[in-house]
Amino acid sequence: MFIDPALIDQVTINSLLAVVAILVVSLLASRALLPSAATRTDHASFVWFTFDALIHAIFEGSFVYNSTFGRTVNSGKNMFALLWQEYAKADERWGTADPTIVSIEIMTVFVDTAICLLVLRQLIKNDPSRHFWIVVVSLIEIVGGWMTFAPEWLTGSPYLNTHVWLWNYVYLWFFNGLWVVIPVALIADSYKQIMQGLHAKSKTA
Repeated sequence: MFIDPALIDQVTINSLLAVVAILVVSLLASRALLPSAATRTDHASFVWFTFDALIHAIFEGSFVYNSTFGRTVNSGKNMFALLWQEYAKADERWGTADPTIVSIEIMTVFVDTAICLLVLRQLIKNDPSRHFWIVVVSLIEIVGGWMTFAPEWLTGSPYLNTHVWLWNYVYLWFFNGLWVVIPVALIADSYKQIMQGLHAKSKTA
Protein backbone atom coordinates (compact mmCIF):
# COMPACT_ATOMS: atom_id res chain seq x y z
CA MET A 1 0.00 0.00 0.00
CA PHE A 2 1.50 3.36 -1.11
CA ILE A 3 -0.05 5.35 1.73
CA ASP A 4 0.72 3.81 5.09
CA PRO A 5 -2.08 4.77 7.51
CA ALA A 6 0.45 4.73 10.33
CA LEU A 7 2.18 7.76 8.78
CA ILE A 8 -0.95 9.90 8.60
CA ASP A 9 -2.01 10.88 12.10
CA GLN A 10 -3.99 13.91 13.27
CA VAL A 11 -0.87 16.07 13.58
CA THR A 12 0.09 15.27 9.98
CA ILE A 13 -3.40 16.16 8.74
CA ASN A 14 -3.55 19.38 10.79
CA SER A 15 -0.11 20.44 9.56
CA LEU A 16 -0.96 19.95 5.89
CA LEU A 17 -4.37 21.60 6.31
CA ALA A 18 -2.68 24.62 7.91
CA VAL A 19 -0.46 25.00 4.84
CA VAL A 20 -3.51 24.76 2.56
CA ALA A 21 -5.34 27.36 4.68
CA ILE A 22 -2.43 29.81 4.33
CA LEU A 23 -2.45 29.25 0.56
CA VAL A 24 -6.20 29.98 0.41
CA VAL A 25 -5.72 33.18 2.44
CA SER A 26 -2.94 34.21 0.05
CA LEU A 27 -5.16 33.66 -2.99
CA LEU A 28 -8.01 35.65 -1.44
CA ALA A 29 -5.64 38.47 -0.47
CA SER A 30 -4.40 38.70 -4.04
CA ARG A 31 -7.94 39.09 -5.35
CA ALA A 32 -8.89 41.62 -2.69
CA LEU A 33 -5.82 43.86 -2.55
CA LEU A 34 -4.29 44.06 -6.01
CA PRO A 35 -5.63 46.64 -8.48
CA SER A 36 -7.71 45.40 -11.40
CA ALA A 37 -4.90 46.24 -13.84
CA ALA A 38 -2.48 43.83 -12.14
CA THR A 39 -1.02 41.18 -14.42
CA ARG A 40 -1.12 37.43 -13.88
CA THR A 41 2.55 37.58 -12.91
CA ASP A 42 1.73 40.24 -10.31
CA HIS A 43 -1.07 38.07 -8.90
CA ALA A 44 1.16 35.00 -8.79
CA SER A 45 3.91 37.03 -7.10
CA PHE A 46 1.45 38.45 -4.58
CA VAL A 47 0.16 34.98 -3.71
CA TRP A 48 3.71 33.72 -3.25
CA PHE A 49 4.92 36.58 -1.08
CA THR A 50 1.78 36.49 1.07
CA PHE A 51 2.20 32.74 1.49
CA ASP A 52 5.92 33.21 2.13
CA ALA A 53 5.42 35.92 4.76
CA LEU A 54 2.75 33.94 6.61
CA ILE A 55 4.81 30.74 6.60
CA HIS A 56 7.85 32.61 7.90
CA ALA A 57 5.97 34.59 10.54
CA ILE A 58 3.64 31.88 11.84
CA PHE A 59 5.27 28.52 11.24
CA GLU A 60 8.95 29.45 11.35
CA GLY A 61 8.32 32.09 13.99
CA SER A 62 6.89 29.34 16.18
CA PHE A 63 9.97 27.22 15.48
CA VAL A 64 12.26 30.03 16.67
CA TYR A 65 10.14 30.43 19.80
CA ASN A 66 10.26 26.70 20.51
CA SER A 67 14.02 26.50 19.85
CA THR A 68 15.47 29.38 21.88
CA PHE A 69 16.12 30.19 25.56
CA GLY A 70 16.55 26.55 26.48
CA ARG A 71 13.49 25.30 24.66
CA THR A 72 13.49 22.57 22.00
CA VAL A 73 10.79 21.41 19.63
CA ASN A 74 11.07 17.84 20.93
CA SER A 75 10.35 18.95 24.49
CA GLY A 76 7.47 21.24 23.51
CA LYS A 77 3.81 20.43 24.08
CA ASN A 78 2.05 23.28 22.21
CA MET A 79 0.42 22.72 18.81
CA PHE A 80 3.29 24.35 16.90
CA ALA A 81 5.85 22.19 18.69
CA LEU A 82 3.82 19.15 17.62
CA LEU A 83 3.80 20.46 14.04
CA TRP A 84 7.58 20.80 14.04
CA GLN A 85 7.97 17.40 15.71
CA GLU A 86 6.24 16.04 12.63
CA TYR A 87 8.73 17.77 10.31
CA ALA A 88 11.62 16.67 12.56
CA LYS A 89 10.81 13.09 11.60
CA ALA A 90 12.39 13.95 8.25
CA ASP A 91 15.20 16.19 9.55
CA GLU A 92 16.07 15.51 13.17
CA ARG A 93 17.96 18.81 13.59
CA TRP A 94 14.67 20.70 13.77
CA GLY A 95 13.75 18.90 16.96
CA THR A 96 16.93 19.62 18.88
CA ALA A 97 17.49 23.39 18.43
CA ASP A 98 20.44 22.84 16.10
CA PRO A 99 22.32 26.19 16.22
CA THR A 100 22.82 26.41 12.44
CA ILE A 101 19.13 25.82 11.74
CA VAL A 102 18.01 28.22 14.47
CA SER A 103 20.39 30.93 13.22
CA ILE A 104 19.06 30.64 9.68
CA GLU A 105 15.48 30.67 10.91
CA ILE A 106 15.97 33.79 13.04
CA MET A 107 17.12 35.65 9.94
CA THR A 108 14.29 34.15 7.92
CA VAL A 109 11.61 35.15 10.41
CA PHE A 110 12.74 38.73 10.90
CA VAL A 111 14.49 39.70 7.65
CA ASP A 112 12.68 37.67 5.00
CA THR A 113 9.25 38.40 6.44
CA ALA A 114 9.93 42.14 6.49
CA ILE A 115 11.11 42.16 2.86
CA CYS A 116 8.12 40.03 1.80
CA LEU A 117 5.78 42.60 3.36
CA LEU A 118 7.64 45.40 1.60
CA VAL A 119 7.28 43.63 -1.74
CA LEU A 120 3.55 43.13 -1.13
CA ARG A 121 3.16 46.85 -0.42
CA GLN A 122 5.03 47.68 -3.63
CA LEU A 123 2.92 45.24 -5.65
CA ILE A 124 -0.26 46.95 -4.43
CA LYS A 125 1.20 50.33 -5.47
CA ASN A 126 2.65 48.88 -8.70
CA ASP A 127 6.04 50.24 -7.65
CA PRO A 128 8.71 48.97 -10.09
CA SER A 129 11.39 49.13 -7.38
CA ARG A 130 9.88 45.89 -6.07
CA HIS A 131 12.02 43.99 -8.55
CA PHE A 132 15.19 44.89 -6.64
CA TRP A 133 13.71 43.59 -3.38
CA ILE A 134 12.32 40.49 -5.09
CA VAL A 135 15.85 39.62 -6.19
CA VAL A 136 17.21 40.32 -2.70
CA VAL A 137 14.69 38.20 -0.80
CA SER A 138 14.78 35.41 -3.38
CA LEU A 139 18.56 35.18 -3.08
CA ILE A 140 18.25 35.07 0.71
CA GLU A 141 15.77 32.19 0.38
CA ILE A 142 18.10 30.22 -1.91
CA VAL A 143 21.16 30.81 0.27
CA GLY A 144 19.15 29.88 3.36
CA GLY A 145 18.16 26.59 1.75
CA TRP A 146 21.75 25.90 0.76
CA MET A 147 23.06 26.60 4.27
CA THR A 148 20.33 24.38 5.71
CA PHE A 149 21.23 21.30 3.69
CA ALA A 150 24.84 21.72 2.52
CA PRO A 151 26.33 20.94 5.98
CA GLU A 152 24.23 17.77 6.08
CA TRP A 153 25.30 16.62 2.61
CA LEU A 154 28.96 17.29 3.38
CA THR A 155 28.79 15.13 6.51
CA GLY A 156 26.83 12.23 5.00
CA SER A 157 23.31 13.40 5.96
CA PRO A 158 23.27 11.76 9.41
CA TYR A 159 20.11 13.59 10.50
CA LEU A 160 18.02 13.24 7.33
CA ASN A 161 15.55 10.35 7.28
CA THR A 162 14.79 9.59 3.63
CA HIS A 163 13.55 6.01 3.96
CA VAL A 164 9.90 7.05 4.34
CA TRP A 165 8.27 8.51 1.20
CA LEU A 166 6.22 11.14 3.08
CA TRP A 167 9.23 12.50 4.92
CA ASN A 168 11.54 12.36 1.90
CA TYR A 169 9.41 13.48 -1.03
CA VAL A 170 6.84 15.72 0.69
CA TYR A 171 8.63 17.23 3.70
CA LEU A 172 12.18 17.43 2.34
CA TRP A 173 11.96 17.64 -1.45
CA PHE A 174 8.57 19.26 -2.10
CA PHE A 175 8.37 21.83 0.67
CA ASN A 176 12.03 22.82 0.51
CA GLY A 177 12.03 22.67 -3.27
CA LEU A 178 9.32 25.34 -3.40
CA TRP A 179 11.79 27.79 -1.83
CA VAL A 180 14.30 27.09 -4.61
CA VAL A 181 12.22 26.78 -7.79
CA ILE A 182 9.94 29.78 -7.15
CA PRO A 183 12.73 32.18 -6.06
CA VAL A 184 14.75 31.23 -9.17
CA ALA A 185 11.73 31.96 -11.37
CA LEU A 186 11.14 35.28 -9.58
CA ILE A 187 14.78 36.30 -9.99
CA ALA A 188 14.61 35.51 -13.72
CA ASP A 189 11.44 37.59 -14.16
CA SER A 190 12.73 40.53 -12.11
CA TYR A 191 16.06 40.47 -13.97
CA LYS A 192 14.11 40.68 -17.22
CA GLN A 193 12.05 43.62 -15.93
CA ILE A 194 15.12 45.45 -14.63
CA MET A 195 17.01 44.99 -17.91
CA GLN A 196 14.03 46.18 -19.96
CA GLY A 197 13.82 49.29 -17.81
CA LEU A 198 17.55 49.99 -18.18
CA HIS A 199 17.45 49.49 -21.95
CA ALA A 200 14.43 51.79 -22.25
CA LYS A 201 16.20 54.46 -20.19
CA SER A 202 19.40 54.19 -22.23
CA LYS A 203 17.45 54.76 -25.45
CA THR A 204 15.91 57.99 -24.13
CA ALA A 205 19.15 59.30 -22.62
